[in-house]
Amino acid sequence: MQRWEDLSDVEPAFGRSVVTIGNFDGVHRGHAAVLGRVVDLARARGLGSVAVTFDPHPLQVLDPDRAPGLLTGLDHRLDLLERTGLDAVLVMRFTRELAAWSPERFVEDVFVGALRAQVVVVGHDVRFGRANSGDLAAMRELGRRHGFEVVVLDDLGDPGTGEHRVSSTAVRQALAAGEAERAAQMLGHPHRITSTVVHGDHRGRELGYPTANLDTDAAVGLVPADGVYAGWLTRPSGARLAAAVSIGTNPTFDGVRRQVEAYCLPGQPGAGPDDVLDLYGERVDLDVVAHLRPTLRFEGVGPLVEQMERDVARCRALLLG
Repeated sequence: MQRWEDLSDVEPAFGRSVVTIGNFDGVHRGHAAVLGRVVDLARARGLGSVAVTFDPHPLQVLDPDRAPGLLTGLDHRLDLLERTGLDAVLVMRFTRELAAWSPERFVEDVFVGALRAQVVVVGHDVRFGRANSGDLAAMRELGRRHGFEVVVLDDLGDPGTGEHRVSSTAVRQALAAGEAERAAQMLGHPHRITSTVVHGDHRGRELGYPTANLDTDAAVGLVPADGVYAGWLTRPSGARLAAAVSIGTNPTFDGVRRQVEAYCLPGQPGAGPDDVLDLYGERVDLDVVAHLRPTLRFEGVGPLVEQMERDVARCRALLLG
């Protein structure tokens, strides 16, 4: 997949295209349905398939106080977009100058001038151009004016309920409620947090469960609600390790700072000699698969360790069979 960061990067040799546009945060199943249609139409017509997206998120520039916690960083978003079979992605740097472009200028410069779009695939709620003033009617009129077809797709229903539309907002709401499985259903893949392993209070090691403590200040990807989860930790080497994940403030020890800690289950390939892991300084991916229980305050270390043993057993059964 080609990755362009500026209109000038698009070479004329790429040819004519089928295009869609969006933030694609999370690249969820609704996005995948649109992108799949783009790819199918492009292949059927002998055209290139392109998604136009933005970085940073527009609200981070225009109204930071209202900007949502993002599900994916740019690198992960591009990797997920590539999996859909797209030929290219144009990442437009979102600035106040770009935000001031009229709908007409955006279509003429991007879709018509740079990408030579023959087909534009959008949802009913498409918005583009200054103050989101461009809508579906405007897109259709610009399509008639410039000679490209507009294909409109219906929203995809929530696979869990079949009722509500799949959206990045709905995924964020599921994660905020600790519903990791429902979020994964909507995403089509587990939610991922990426960050660097840093030193914590080393309490897990003292209890016999040494954990990788992720730097929450530098984390990319929304941190779900407090609780204990089953997940997969992927090291820079590519080693993928089943892990029991704790998110919260460690109330048994009167903790204040919110932490994300992953205990990699012993006996896995890539865990290191004798299961002694030294992850400090590594930038790891943590895929959150399932919610096991809420964060609880225990009356002492003994009951906590007993519960941790049960948590680890459930993780092992869930992830490793």
